[in-house]
Amino acid sequence: MLVPKKVKFRKWHVMRKNPNKVGVETRGTYLSFGSFGIKAISAGRIRSEQIESARKVISREIGKNGKLWIRIFPDMPYTAKPAEVKLGKGKGDLQGYCAPVKPGRVLFEVDGIDEAMAREALRKGGTKLPVKTIVISREIA
Repeated sequence: MLVPKKVKFRKWHVMRKNPNKVGVETRGTYLSFGSFGIKAISAGRIRSEQIESARKVISREIGKNGKLWIRIFPDMPYTAKPAEVKLGKGKGDLQGYCAPVKPGRVLFEVDGIDEAMAREALRKGGTKLPVKTIVISREIA
């Protein structure tokens, strides 16, 4: 799983936002490495376990011929309190890391395989993620 080597602060503020007012991504919105990719069309937080699950599915589909790039990294820690614990007594323990994603962000890219195989692999990988996604391709001019 993806985790940062070290972080400046162990626990972050929650950063709650209204999903209707989250805005759109300004960086990482175009394909940079591969010919096909997955783009997020809704906002959310993607945990490192979910990124790894999508990576496994895509890697299995594209085989040894294709190349895969992961364009997001989970560097935001999230916490949770144990089940059946009363409120109060401080913030919960660190559970893992997640990557906040806005609409328009490219999440994965693939190259080296034909279009049908790439679209199917990315579609299957997108089902493992908690955000709505679309498969995009590079426009050949």
